[in-house]
Amino acid sequence: MSERTPPAEYLAIARGQWDKNLSRDKMENVIDRFYTWYDRLIDEGKIKRGQRLAYEGKTVGRQNVITDGPFGESKEVIGGYWLIVANSLDEAVEIAKGNPCLDYGPFLEIRPIDPERGTPDNTRFSGTGAGKA
Repeated sequence: MSERTPPAEYLAIARGQWDKNLSRDKMENVIDRFYTWYDRLIDEGKIKRGQRLAYEGKTVGRQNVITDGPFGESKEVIGGYWLIVANSLDEAVEIAKGNPCLDYGPFLEIRPIDPERGTPDNTRFSGTGAGKA
């Protein structure tokens, strides 16, 4: 008898902005529908709770240079995150597609959580040098 592989975790990153012509009432309705969807999936064990992100923040880069946000173009703003528990990236995407906010501007990036420790062989580098591109 073969053992079933346990589900993996996939990071869902909420990006983008709401459609500019969306009314406040409609946005409130969609947000309420989102939390109904989200809470149901948490109860079912298909999502692990994440959090909204505040707008302010800082970035730290080379030589410890610290800058204030924004961190990217406005369409790339990250609004929040959570973890999806699924047997494959395709299954995680199917779960994410149920998010009612997707029809109104925001979009999701779904990324597998890599349980491996980072090494030069499994880390991407830009340009030439060590690592696999």
